[in-house]
This record gives sequence, C-alpha cells and structure tokens, in this order.
Amino acid sequence: MRIVVAGGTGLIGSKVVESLQRLGHDVVSAAPGTGVDTISGRGVADALKGADVVVDVTNKVIFEPEPILDFFTTSTRTLLNAGREAGVRHHVVLSIVGTDRLSHPGYLDAKAAQERLVAESGTPFTIVRATQFFENLTAMGAGMAQDDVIVPPTADLQPVAAADVAAVLVDVATSAPLDGVVEVAGPERAAFARFIGPALAARGDERPLKPDAGAGYFGVPIVRDSLVPLGVARIGRTTFDDWSAAHSS
Repeated sequence: MRIVVAGGTGLIGSKVVESLQRLGHDVVSAAPGTGVDTISGRGVADALKGADVVVDVTNKVIFEPEPILDFFTTSTRTLLNAGREAGVRHHVVLSIVGTDRLSHPGYLDAKAAQERLVAESGTPFTIVRATQFFENLTAMGAGMAQDDVIVPPTADLQPVAAADVAAVLVDVATSAPLDGVVEVAGPERAAFARFIGPALAARGDERPLKPDAGAGYFGVPIVRDSLVPLGVARIGRTTFDDWSAAHSS
C-alpha cells in the first residue's frame, strides 16, 4: 500500500515510517522538513496522490487553548480534505487515552476536536488513543516542580514505550478501518510517582517527590483512573524497568 505518515519525522512518526518500509509498503514521510506543511497546505496534495492510508501523528507542544485548537483543527481538515480528493480509504489518527472523559481548555479539548473531525469526516477511520510515553516522563516530572520538590498527582499512569505505540499504529494502518477507537497502554499501572521518580533520578534529578491528591495534570483536574484505559486495551511489550535499563546513560 501507499501510506502517508503525517508527522513522519517525529518520535512516533519516524518509527512508523521505518516499520512500514521494512514491511515493503510505499511510505511517504510528510512533515515540514520534507516539504509538507499541513497548516499552510504546502505539498499536502502532492504527498497524498495515490495514497491508500493516512497516518496522522502530527503534534505541537502548545497549551494555550486557541493556538493549539487552531493547529489540530487546521492540520486535520487539511489532511482530510486532501485525502478525500486523493481517494484515501483509511485515516488513522493518534490521540490520548482519556480524551473522551476529560474536558479542559487547551491540549485535551483540541485533541477531542481533532477526533470529532475525523469521526465525522465520512472517510473510514481508526482513532488510536495512547497513554503517556516513557520517553516523556522526565519532562512531565520536571513540569511538576514546585520550588525544590516534585509534586505529582496520586492518580494512576500506565505509560508505554513509543516503539510499542508505533507498532500498534502500523498494525492498524495495514488493517481494515474500525470506524472506532483502539487504546494502547503499557504493561504496568501505578501511581505517577512510581514512574516519575525513577525517570528523574536517571537524569540526575534527585528532588524529593511529594504526591498530592489535589494535583492536576498540567492544569487538568483528574481522578485516579482519568489517564488509564477503562476497558479493553492493547498492551505494549516493553516494561518500564526494561525500557529504563535500555536507556540508562
């Protein structure tokens, strides 16, 4: 198949591109660095010519409500419109576990809007919702600093390796559209501190952790199971301890 990976040079996208190429598919890595801009539309129509599948893993780290909403809705509409013209038969988009349960101005609401656009587009689709990546735990923890301590929520995480998320995306992209949602998570569910503490310590950050039941997730109020799958999920192979050992400096 001819498969276009929008965001194909990023953490997840590059892994998806590599895996699809190994499987023998005709893969287009679509990103600003390869001449494809889903915001301006530059290069999108050409990139999607003859495409069977689009995998959208585009991302922007912006938390202000209007800019991030504009990014995801503009980018998604650009891809959907070009895909419709090109005859794309399956639109796959990466989202976040909990998006359907948490509403908060900013990133989560923008991802929810993206999901709605895809689901209502008329193009056969699959939404893949993933939990937080192991690769992002250090930055997450640093963002929870208050003076000389780290204050994580007491809620649960079930983080997953980026490679395992990419593997699910590859499987979904090469299968029939579900017109629904697939969730993916790591093999271990535990409180934030279980993962945040070791991730920070591995980077030399020994600040103490003081979990707080009232702490939110980057401004989003959460309860214990807000960020973990509630039903059936695909479980990644890589444990946190194995991933940490493989990535220790």
